[in-house]
Amino acid sequence: MELIKVGEKTYYIKNPTNIGIYQVDEENIYLIDSGNDKEAGKKILKIINEQGWKIKGIINTHSHADHIGGNQIIQSRTNCKIYAKGIEKSLIEYPILEPAFLYGAYPYQELKNKFLYAKPSKVELIEKEHIEGIKYYSLKGHSYDMIGIKTSDDVYFLGDSLLSEETIEKYHIFFLYDVKEYLDTLELIKKLKGKQFIPSHAKACSDLSRLISTHIKKIQEICNQICKICEKEKSFEEILKKLFETYNLSMNANQYVLIGSTLHAYLSYLHEQNRLNYEFRENQMFWKTKKDS
Repeated sequence: MELIKVGEKTYYIKNPTNIGIYQVDEENIYLIDSGNDKEAGKKILKIINEQGWKIKGIINTHSHADHIGGNQIIQSRTNCKIYAKGIEKSLIEYPILEPAFLYGAYPYQELKNKFLYAKPSKVELIEKEHIEGIKYYSLKGHSYDMIGIKTSDDVYFLGDSLLSEETIEKYHIFFLYDVKEYLDTLELIKKLKGKQFIPSHAKACSDLSRLISTHIKKIQEICNQICKICEKEKSFEEILKKLFETYNLSMNANQYVLIGSTLHAYLSYLHEQNRLNYEFRENQMFWKTKKDS
């Protein structure tokens, strides 16, 4: 972990999940997310202590485990407050909801791992709090109520609204809850003006245009790929299998629920866009591309 200063009061810890820091005064700071597990939380605490700072609070951009994994240990050692928006608050307080949502029922043991199932922490609604020097804004689509953070230094923390080009080239299909809302979020991000932009899983930069374009093109590609697969009617499992084969992905318990859930989001989007129809036959659900789509 490396501490990097990007503004008078704004820093981030370079990490697989970048951690934001905003200094409200000489002594107190707010964290933006807390890493993916207990060990990440310990490392964050070490860096903060070395600077002589105190953690006044943690702002979670959203409830996915790699963003809240350090919450519990940091809160237990500092008694700091934790903030999140809307539905995200409930998922952070009751993290079993995350793997349960992905699987669609109580998750089997292999899904209760640190990548999908963080430790619980006590959370307050950010809507009810005013933090001087920090503004939040909605970035829906990747998660229910994900937010981005802008600091007084004109630095934006973007959560998982954007991934690195390398990640997209390697995995192709990135997790989405709502495709339409995510595309709307990308349009919002296009209009942001700031000195520095820090996605959680990509390098900090001052220009997002190429990265945004890469994401939009990939979503369009996946939509077209699903419609191509469904030229002959297919069940959900058949579509999922074909997507894994098309993009040379390896199936495991985590990937099955993450990409499976994302595929459901795409099917909903394409159906609402009038590009796919479904029907039930012999107690199975089949998806088929509309001829005029």
